[in-house]
Amino acid sequence: MEKTRRGLAGVDIAIGDIVGRKSYNKDIYFKVVELFERDKVPYAILRGLDIRLVSDAPVDDLEKISPAEVAEYWRKVMKSSGELVKRCFERREAEHIRSLNRTDVKTFDVPGRVLHIDGDGDYLDLCITTYKQLGVPADGYHIPEERQPKEVVLLLQKHRPDLLVLTGHDALVKGASDFRDMKNYRSSAYFVEAVRAARQWEKNRDDLVIFAGACQSYYEAILEAGANFASSPERVLIHAFDPVFIVEKVAYTPVSKAVALKSVIESTITGYPGIGGLDTQGKYRMGAPKSAY
Repeated sequence: MEKTRRGLAGVDIAIGDIVGRKSYNKDIYFKVVELFERDKVPYAILRGLDIRLVSDAPVDDLEKISPAEVAEYWRKVMKSSGELVKRCFERREAEHIRSLNRTDVKTFDVPGRVLHIDGDGDYLDLCITTYKQLGVPADGYHIPEERQPKEVVLLLQKHRPDLLVLTGHDALVKGASDFRDMKNYRSSAYFVEAVRAARQWEKNRDDLVIFAGACQSYYEAILEAGANFASSPERVLIHAFDPVFIVEKVAYTPVSKAVALKSVIESTITGYPGIGGLDTQGKYRMGAPKSAY
């Protein structure tokens, strides 16, 4: 298999192009990240534009998406994300009022802090922007999935976060039928190894809350390795922002309460088919009154 990051002679698809697969009616938009030849047939490695999926496809099966279509696609994605952000703030305001039973006392928030390690730099930028919108303190690093197990502990020691996100891209190998065979997943083994390394550093699931996985990831193995939340129970595709809305809920659930699993999973874009987890304590502390200085 001959790979190239520049292009292939006679091929009208280039690295960085946004494309859809004709055989799938262009149901998902992808970015072309690599081109190669397999048995002299041009192929492309694809990464979902907002879905955490990595795939490959013959170049002949790809169709370029126009800039106008891409812009409209992102408009719809950001509108959906914006609605979820709005719900987060409405939920927090209601919780503040209930906890104090009054509205005339100014409070301040001390939410849990996040370390987000992502195999996709574009997704990481989107997630960090969303954390800022949500008021969740976060440190982010773009690290390929295969390097995450080796680098996660050093970053944990540096930042000492309350919550850890390990994500990027994953997929079931085409034609795979044994969902319990790790060899049938592109990146799940790396997520499992990274979670195990993090758990060696901090064994308590309430002291360090971990979300790990991407599209179609080996859900059961990731949870068994020590994650609190993982994808993907039904081996479906998950959205780029799903990890953000999971950890936001944990970061803003009071330390005296367990996160309501139903509520936290339903706060994501994908929901139950794509995200699952375990009972977990919240990481939020509210202070009052807020200082005027």
